[in-house]
Amino acid sequence: MTNPHLTFTAPDGTVRAVALVLHGGRAKSQAPVRRTNLTVVRMTPFATSLHRAGGDLGLAVARLRYVLRGWNGGAQSPVADVRWALNRIAERYPSVPVALVGHSMGGRAAIYSAAAPSVRTVVGLAPWIEPADPVDPIADRDVLVVHGDRDRITSPVNSAEWTKRARAIAESAAYVSVAGERHAMLHRATLWHSMTSAYVVATLLGVPPAETSSAAGANVIAKVLAGDASLVV
Repeated sequence: MTNPHLTFTAPDGTVRAVALVLHGGRAKSQAPVRRTNLTVVRMTPFATSLHRAGGDLGLAVARLRYVLRGWNGGAQSPVADVRWALNRIAERYPSVPVALVGHSMGGRAAIYSAAAPSVRTVVGLAPWIEPADPVDPIADRDVLVVHGDRDRITSPVNSAEWTKRARAIAESAAYVSVAGERHAMLHRATLWHSMTSAYVVATLLGVPPAETSSAAGANVIAKVLAGDASLVV
């Protein structure tokens, strides 16, 4: 079988951390992932925002394209691809902490892959979460789940409930509800990008949100880092 496709945008200096960006997909599909798939393209601005916020601070940004478009039941197809990517990152940047940033199915794949030793941060963007999905993989990780309250593709209720369960074992776990937003994260796109970048840079590199993000995103993440575990923005 063809390997997944992994690309890197590295900083000019020493790599101190890596953000691995994970796109969405479908519940069932054996079709191959193409670079032109909308789920892949949708993550480009997130990767760009992460590089802009963290590139000068030592953050490398990796983007993964899975082999197959579907989760495919018990096969959990993208999970093997994420683990493959984490191994490649560990080979290239040994002992460097990693953030998993996943949208929709990518958020679910991030949760299932988070037990890898290098993973310190997990960001789920409108993640596809089912009630039986585990919290064990995110033990001792920093976790941020962001979901639009008008999402009809994946469940904000499931995301909020999973985050509540995660707080028992995570280093931290916060849920942010984005008012008026749907699954594609387009209505308030800048807010999504800035929150994600601020959280990743703060949790991996210890840089305050105000130094890396726009005012709106920085303010939200500052509250999250101060201990506000449930916000509506």
